Amino acid sequence: MKGAGSIVKKATEIAEPVARELGYTLWDVEYVKEGADWYLRYTIDSEEGIGIEDCEKMSRAIDPVLDEYDFIEDAYHLEVSSPGLERDIRTDWHMEKCMGEKISVKLYAPIEGAKAVIGVLTAFDQDNVVITTDKEISIPRKAIAKMNVYFEF
Repeated sequence: MKGAGSIVKKATEIAEPVARELGYTLWDVEYVKEGADWYLRYTIDSEEGIGIEDCEKMSRAIDPVLDEYDFIEDAYHLEVSSPGLERDIRTDWHMEKCMGEKISVKLYAPIEGAKAVIGVLTAFDQDNVVITTDKEISIPRKAIAKMNVYFEF
């Protein structure tokens, strides 16, 4: 198995039943290179929230399954974490789950003079994300560098 996309797909297929059996939802999966090292990152969630014990439990449960399938050629580090209060929003499923929440959108280039917008996620389709501030703003998805839930501390 070669590319990071196919590794993420397989890693997701393997982990979803494991997470479900433990009572978790698989929020995200990433396979990324940072410096010289590769990381397989699982982000899990649950209605009760996620603590370090939950991350350890998922890590212990998924590690032998990953070893059994042995589909990643490179050496990598396995990480399991919670999505946190300011969870990343990367997929349609994430947007469905975050509909009506206040989000932060960082842009590659300014739109209407702003490179970041904070507002309520009100709609999305394959081309655009719509957020409401004092007005409704439609942002092309290809213009978005990063999106996450906005939490005011």
